[in-house]
Parts: sequence; structure tokens; C-alpha cells
Amino acid sequence: MKLDAITLEILNHKLTALTEEMCHILQRTGRTLYVKETADFCCAIADHQGKFFAYPRGIGVSGFVGLNSLTTMQAVGELQPGDVILTNDPWRSRGLATHLPDLQVLEPWFIDGEIVAWGWAFLHASDVGGRVPSSISPTNSDIWQEGLQIPPVKLVQGGVLNQDVMRILAANSRTPDANAGDIQAMLAALSAGRQRLQKIVAQHGVAGVTQAQQDLQEYAALRARQVLRQIPDGTYQFEDYLDDEAGSGLPVRLALSATFTDGRVHLDFTGSDAQVAAAINIPSHGDPHAWLTLRVLALVCTLDKSVPLNAGLLQPISLFAPVGSLVNPQFPAAVGVRHATAVRVNDLLNGLLGQALPEVMPAASGGTIIPLVVAETARGGREQNVQVIEPMVGGGGGRFGRDGIDGRDNSISNLANNPVEMVEAETRIQILQYALRADSAGAGQWRGGMGQQIHIRILQDDTTLLARGMERMLFQPWGVNGGLPGKPTRMTLNPADNGGRQQGKIDLLSVKAGDELLLQTPGGGGWGDPFLRDPAAVKRDVDNQLISTDAAAQQYGVVITAQGVDLAASALLRQQRTTPSSLGSARENWQAVFDPALLTRLNQLLYPLTSAERRRYRQQAFAAALSQLPHAFPRETHTTTETARHYFAEAVATLEQHLFTVNPSSPGDNSLCAPQSAEG
Repeated sequence: MKLDAITLEILNHKLTALTEEMCHILQRTGRTLYVKETADFCCAIADHQGKFFAYPRGIGVSGFVGLNSLTTMQAVGELQPGDVILTNDPWRSRGLATHLPDLQVLEPWFIDGEIVAWGWAFLHASDVGGRVPSSISPTNSDIWQEGLQIPPVKLVQGGVLNQDVMRILAANSRTPDANAGDIQAMLAALSAGRQRLQKIVAQHGVAGVTQAQQDLQEYAALRARQVLRQIPDGTYQFEDYLDDEAGSGLPVRLALSATFTDGRVHLDFTGSDAQVAAAINIPSHGDPHAWLTLRVLALVCTLDKSVPLNAGLLQPISLFAPVGSLVNPQFPAAVGVRHATAVRVNDLLNGLLGQALPEVMPAASGGTIIPLVVAETARGGREQNVQVIEPMVGGGGGRFGRDGIDGRDNSISNLANNPVEMVEAETRIQILQYALRADSAGAGQWRGGMGQQIHIRILQDDTTLLARGMERMLFQPWGVNGGLPGKPTRMTLNPADNGGRQQGKIDLLSVKAGDELLLQTPGGGGWGDPFLRDPAAVKRDVDNQLISTDAAAQQYGVVITAQGVDLAASALLRQQRTTPSSLGSARENWQAVFDPALLTRLNQLLYPLTSAERRRYRQQAFAAALSQLPHAFPRETHTTTETARHYFAEAVATLEQHLFTVNPSSPGDNSLCAPQSAEG
């Protein structure tokens, strides 16, 4: 029998408070900077189907409310009070873990001999082995290079910590003591949550708490559908690009169509690139996974700020992600930098929803999240010091009536920044500057938010820097309705030495004492014609040193002198209007050669193939067209665009004929790539 509305609301607040108390305990007892400062962790309570029915609102990683823990729950056999399951395996947990450094723990919470609910906690560990310090490298080509894979196992059995498991973890990590401390923090959080649940059950009874688990999810689903009904029924499409697959030179396409019907939405990722031999694949297993649906949840929670935060928000969403694609790869794909693709999926949904709700959705945010990592040789021991200096993000996208948020990305990241004092206390790094990046935002009637920049000096020899997830170096964050794109990402080594050396996407950058590094992230895209921006707002940005006087004149048509805004000169300048690209020249140049329909067909041909075949045939399909274009394409274009388009079309047709000849029932059979229902 369903609970009455008042009791349900009371239990919602109590259970949410329980999860937030768990999070505070985890943060206060955590060992590493990424836990106690950045807050890359979360806690929740799951029902018997593995769905989170209570989730924190004000602390921890908000985007994982849609994860499912059922596969992990069922993997270890019979359970007893005091058992705790540990895993980090994206494949054996069916996407509960999304890369190996995310350690997941689950505890069945027994009352009177029966499991009433499951406590869950996760955190990002400093290092779980693998090819590089911190375990994450964009150039990893399979999961084995990324570190120790832990299938669901009992970390704690009957209240006793399994020391064999802990020894295996320690032997496979560069930071064993830090990992052990963070694991103890998660266990403390689970213990506190279990005790708090017992008190709630004592007040409301097992039946009341069990009924609340389903009622809360059904209520959230109802409220979500009410919000999604604001989107006119129909099908909307959008595409966007990652710069490349970790230095390969070929951009990586993501494509999405979404069909809205009476408050329900079906997402179809057909046309997105096939999985790659790099660490940017998202292990969704074809489910409406958190990394593929987060922007829809964010829209619901924005337009209905009091909706319960639980897995019920996903009920109106169905999804098709082709097997073998970037967003539904097959084992043993590398997934360590999956967040880079998740950010771009967020941009897809943002652009798509903006077609339906143009005055609600913003322009693209900075579109990159770059945990800048330092790995130092520890003195007097074998353990390394591996720490995230800062999780660098870009600016927010401008939207109708509001500028984007400066220095904060309003996409998938709600990670906190690390205090400079804590970074310098825990590492041999000196932070010379941590600031907003002037002139980085896309101009607009409402401009984008400024990106960030950090300038560091290395104080110890034999130091290594890593920066995973570097994106938007080529394809800029797009503007909307005439707004301009944000500036691209830049990384400069020793910038004071004749401008320094520009770095591309780094994997392992060896540095020595005295070296300096400047990392600059993109600003968000602008919304609306920049020449319609209020000159007073432009003047305010100049006064705040967010934009230069040159940018004010060139991008906004506003002339600023020592006496203030020169209205007459500004009016004259604004008459000389130009219409630069909202997408950025690189994006427009690329799309002028590579037709979206042909890209979709190419990917449909590649999905069923092996990893080696995908890579070989994809490179062959692009090679003929790229041979007709300048080396700097797509930053620069050429009069041979039409010839290149023709070569690409021929290459796709030739590949289709070849594959059909080799296996008539596979790539040539469109049914293999047809969208399926949510149950399919």
C-alpha cells in the first residue's frame, strides 16, 4: 500500500540526510586530496533491484544517481550481516564502475535477518596500477593497461576485513597507503549509514521504509515526465566532435537523435563513431547510463527544483547505443578517460534540447575537464606521491538573459577546486597563478563564462605531469543564435622562454625542478549577437579585466577610452557588422568535407567489426580525402574541398561493397544497426 504524501516526504528528507551524513564522514576521514578537497566521491542507498532511491543533494558527485548496482549485488553469492562487496571493474559490474580508479563498495543492510536496503559508496583512488601513475592515460588501448581489475569480491566478510584482498590492492598500486586510508573512509561511511537506517526503521517500520523505496522512485518519475512534457513532441538531432582519439589526428564524432513523446524520450546514438583504441570509450552496456543521460536529469532538476533525486528520474528515458560504438564499447576497451566523451555527450544533449527550448538551454560550456596530475618520487620509499593538482574546467555557456558562469563548467562536473595551500603542502609544486583566463569566453549578447588558467612551477627533479581529458583544443565550444565560440584549450611549457613550447595532448610529461607549465581552459560559448550586448556590460567586463579593450572593439563593437564608452565611435563600428561562425572555423571546415549522412553510414559499417578492423578501415576511409587537403586542415581549408568530399564518398561506397562481399549478412544488413526498444 502506497504511503501518504506527508510520510513519504518525511522519509525522503530523512533518507537523503542519511546519504549526506555518509558523504560528510567519507570526506572528513578520506586520505587524498581528490577525496577530502575535490570531493570525487558519493554515497547512496539502493533497493533490491540495485537502483538508488536516496541520494545526496548537496555533496558528492551528483551525476551518478542513475547507476545500477544489481549486477554487483548478485555476483558474490550468499551474504550475511557485516559483508561488504568491493569492485572497480566496468565490465563485471555492468557499468557501476566506469573506470578502474573508481572503487565501489556495497553493503547489504540487514534488519531482523533480512536485507532492507543496500549502502553504497564510491571514491576515485589515487592509483590502481597500470601503465602510468594515477592509472589513467588517454593513450591506453585496452583495459589491461589501465590497472588492477577487481571483480565483485567480499572486501569485508562478517565484519572482518579481508587482508588478502587488501594485500593484492597494495601490491598493485603506487599509492598503497593512500588507497588503504580512503577505503577505510568508505567503510566508516557505510557503518554510519547502517546505524542511521536502523533508527529510521525503528521509527517507521520495515514495511514503511521498503514501501518508500518504490514510492519515491515512482514519484520522481511522475515529476520528471511533467517537466519533459514541456518539450514539444518530435525528433531532434545534433552532433559534436572530440578533437581526436588521443593524438591519432582523426576527430571523433558523436551523433544523437532524441524523440520526445508525451513526457518520454528515446535517445538514439546511431552514427556516433565506433569504439576506439584509446581510453575515451564509455562502458554503458547499452543501458540508459548516467554518462549518457545526465543532461536530461539536469534539465528536470533545473525546471523542478524540489523533485526527489533518485533513479526514478530515469524511468521516462529509453536509449539505443549501438554495440561496438564509442558509447557502448565491447570488452576489453579502455575507458579511463570516459569523462571526456561524457562531457561531449552532454554537449550533444545541450544542443539538441536547445532546439526545443531555445530560451532555457545555454550555449556549449567549456567542454573539457582536465585533472592535472603530478607524480613525484617519494623520498626514502617505493611509494609514489600521486596527486591531482586541480580538476581544471572551462567556463559555462551563455544563455538567454544571463552570461555564462566564469570558471565553472555547468555540464557534468561538480567537483570542488583544491585550495592552493593544500596542493603546495602535499606536493613539491608551487602555484604561481590560479585565475580566470581573460578573453577566453565566446562573445555574445550574453557572453560565455571565462575559462580558467593555472601556472605552476616544479620544485623537484624527476617529476611527471599528466593531464587526462584534454579536449576543445581544436573544436571550440560552440555559440548559439549568433553567439561566438569560446577560445580553445592551450598548454604551454615554460611560457616565459620566448613564449614557451606549445604542448598537444600530453600523456606523460617529464619535468624537472624550475620548469613551469601554463594550462588554459576554454571559455563557454556565447548566446546571441555580440553587437547587441549592452555597452555598459562590455565596459564592466573590461574594468574587471575579463576582456581587453581590443576584444571589446573587435568582438562587441564597443570602443572604450580612458573617459569610458565612446558611444559615437561604437555606433559607427557596430554598423560594420561581420558574421563569424558560431561553431568555429575548424568545425565548419570539417563538416564541409565529411557529410553527416556518410559518417553515419561509415560507422554503421564499422560497428560489427573487430577492433583492429575498425581502426584500419576507418583510417583508410579518411585517408583519400585528407590527402587532398592541407596539413593544417581543419584549422585551414583549401579550394579542394569538393574533391575531398568526392573521395570520401567513394571510400565509404568502396568499403561497403568490400564488406558486403566478404560477409553479405553482416555490414550490409541494416537490421544489425537498427534501433531497439528500451526492452530490446
